[in-house]
Amino acid sequence: MPRPPSPAAPDHPWLRAFVDYLRSECHLAENTVSAYRRDLQKFYAWLGSRQPGALRVNDLADYAAWLHRQELAPASLGRHLVSLKLFYRYLQLQGVLADNPAELLGSQKLWQRVPAVLSPEMVERLLAAPTAGDAHWKRDRALLELMYATGCRASEVSWLRLQDVRWDDASLLARGKGNKERLVPLGRKAVAALERYLREERPELAARAAEPPPWLLLSGRGRRLSRERIWELVKRYARRVGVSGKVSPHTFRHSFATHLVAAGADLRKVQELLGHASIATTQLYTHVDAARLKAVHRRFHPRA
Repeated sequence: MPRPPSPAAPDHPWLRAFVDYLRSECHLAENTVSAYRRDLQKFYAWLGSRQPGALRVNDLADYAAWLHRQELAPASLGRHLVSLKLFYRYLQLQGVLADNPAELLGSQKLWQRVPAVLSPEMVERLLAAPTAGDAHWKRDRALLELMYATGCRASEVSWLRLQDVRWDDASLLARGKGNKERLVPLGRKAVAALERYLREERPELAARAAEPPPWLLLSGRGRRLSRERIWELVKRYARRVGVSGKVSPHTFRHSFATHLVAAGADLRKVQELLGHASIATTQLYTHVDAARLKAVHRRFHPRA
């Protein structure tokens, strides 16, 4: 069995092999694989001239403390530790390590932070932000309506194909993490925005591509609208309508779920719509609504 490569090696062969393993054996989403790779590249940078097999649990605890000093968000810190544990488990499975010190590393206790949520009124303003003065305002209106109507992630929206829209029952076939499929209702306003974009703007964009593109949302060159471009568009329109704080495509997802829960939607149904593997993830939105109610209580109750 070959020894683990030196951390000074350009590509860290064991890390490269681990990334291939996550793709081919574990079938993880590309965004997840990329996140694990970045986490472990940071680990190798911290290692310096040492090798993973030379570390003990105290050393790994020092690494966790070093991460904490980088002032990472709690969720990012937790993911770094998950990446490390998976990597050490992989090295043990390959016979590189006899013992796995990462098993003894405690889990990061994450603060359950309340995600940013827009009010229904602010959502309405944001959805109306693209106007005729914007280059591709009909596409952008369809994009924003689609994200709020379905709660889909930016990556899921980016990879949508024309055939994923089910016009007969006004629903959408979304592919989430691990390429898991789910059907999500669209709603009449999202349907109307999509129909207008497909009728009046998409044919012109598609004509700019070398071959007929299969993607639902197209860039100005007729290519697939990338995840990064979706982030840029959301931030641009958020600034235009004066949304305070950080706004991203995920803000639409949080707002979608929170507004459903606040209106009395069953948590299991919201879980299905979001594509969460665990109900525990969806339960966050009950805390979001509870936080909103507490804020109202503090503001208006005479003895709050």
